[in-house]
Amino acid sequence: MAIFLNQDSLVVVQGITGSEGGKHTLRMVASGTKIVAGCTPGKGGQTVDGGAGEIPVFDSVAEAVEKTAANVSVIFVPPKFAKAAVVETVDAGVPLCVVITEGITVHDTAAFFQYAENSGTTRIVGPNCPGLITPGQSNAGIIPADITRPGRIGLVSKSGTLTYQMMYELRDIGFSTAVGIGGDPIIGTTHIDCLAAFEADPDTDAIVMIGEIGGDAEERAADYIKANVTKPVVGYVAGFTAPEGKTMGHAGAIVSGSSGTARAKQEALEAAGVQVGKTPSETARIMRELMTARG
Repeated sequence: MAIFLNQDSLVVVQGITGSEGGKHTLRMVASGTKIVAGCTPGKGGQTVDGGAGEIPVFDSVAEAVEKTAANVSVIFVPPKFAKAAVVETVDAGVPLCVVITEGITVHDTAAFFQYAENSGTTRIVGPNCPGLITPGQSNAGIIPADITRPGRIGLVSKSGTLTYQMMYELRDIGFSTAVGIGGDPIIGTTHIDCLAAFEADPDTDAIVMIGEIGGDAEERAADYIKANVTKPVVGYVAGFTAPEGKTMGHAGAIVSGSSGTARAKQEALEAAGVQVGKTPSETARIMRELMTARG
């Protein structure tokens, strides 16, 4: 089992003929992802090297879906084209759209997120995210596939770098699925969405949740955990030393007054029964001890 992505996922890469799209296509294929198509307007009929064979390129996502039955789209297009790329994915009825692109305007993100919501068919992961990986099955995005193995921990994280660190530190235990949701002010899939999916997944025994300063996503997640999650959750909040009032890293990581501070988020999570590590390594150690105790 896994959440959102598995061995049956068939991926179309939007922007596959670009440098980033092409490079990460090879990485995804090497990790076992079934990439069945690429999409670049005006380059339909071409093929690109997929490492294990040539991948056909189509002018539109709709054509790619019709010809290959693709059910996941990974987007590597420049920011100014991202909104149109997501809308095209939604119109083609693709169930999962992973938006790797960073630097998309909040206005565009709000527009395509609402468009996807109204469709009722497409889940967005991102934007400005590393994507998601179900180790040993499929990898949609830029997460390194060789730093962990399949296991029974679920991971949801705002930070790409901390996603990688947590996967590596717990590599001997392994993960069911790791989801990098991104840290922009508006994102598609949230902590709560992933917590709900991991709670329902019979092959996920425990959950690591990584947040960061800014906004109230972690506080809302804490309320959700308290009311709905029966599996143990270990947390980490990045940004304890961040100066007040300054944007740090992700566009959403800004603290205003007492709202959105790491301390407030830690207190909310601990009140919901979540063990919160002071550092990423301590967070991994807490999870390791918890999993060892479970046998």
